[in-house]
Amino acid sequence: FLRRLEDGLTLQLRAQPGARRTALELTPEGALKAAVTAPPEDGKANAAVIALLAETWRLPKSSFDVVRGTTARDKTVKVAGDAASLAGRIAEWVSKHG
Repeated sequence: FLRRLEDGLTLQLRAQPGARRTALELTPEGALKAAVTAPPEDGKANAAVIALLAETWRLPKSSFDVVRGTTARDKTVKVAGDAASLAGRIAEWVSKHG
């Protein structure tokens, strides 16, 4: 679900708007799933997904941008920054939660 770029990386994830609770998890297949309580209207769910990712990985919200799938459940999110550092931080989270 992770692809490195020169100026950051991209994440492939599946959003679940309108969920009962907010959570970021890995599916048994190894895909990233972001469940958010926000409704899928007016970009509220996208903002909630970005807030969840920023809080989980302790990064500023301004580092994240939905580059594909703004109105779909399957999304591509770009994370700006040093790719190696970001990948290490995400890999650490995956090792604890995967």
